[in-house]
Amino acid sequence: MKLKINTDGFEGYAKRALERARKLDRREAIKPEITITFEDPLAMVEVLTAERLRLVQKVRTKSSSITALAAALKRDPKSVRRDVLKLERAGVVRTRQQINPGHGRVKIVEPVAREYRLTAVL
Repeated sequence: MKLKINTDGFEGYAKRALERARKLDRREAIKPEITITFEDPLAMVEVLTAERLRLVQKVRTKSSSITALAAALKRDPKSVRRDVLKLERAGVVRTRQQINPGHGRVKIVEPVAREYRLTAVL
């Protein structure tokens, strides 16, 4: 699955939705994808900072716990936890609980798609 991130606001969203509806009316096959639309590029870079993009890149190669991500990125676990929450709320990553034998549960961070495509229009 592909994740597209756009910065064209409601107008871009409406245009894509209308095109998708036309394809459905013509009974054309539509590839599954996830689209996130920000109002403008500034709103996107508020969520997708350089550090958060590094986190997404790391998760795309291997789903990891927040502690493992913090160690791999050489960052404070609290900061990574906050970044994961922000990215999860935006729909860029997802988390799941996993049993950690002898230590309770651990939160695993994983990508929502195999491919991420960011498009910013100024």
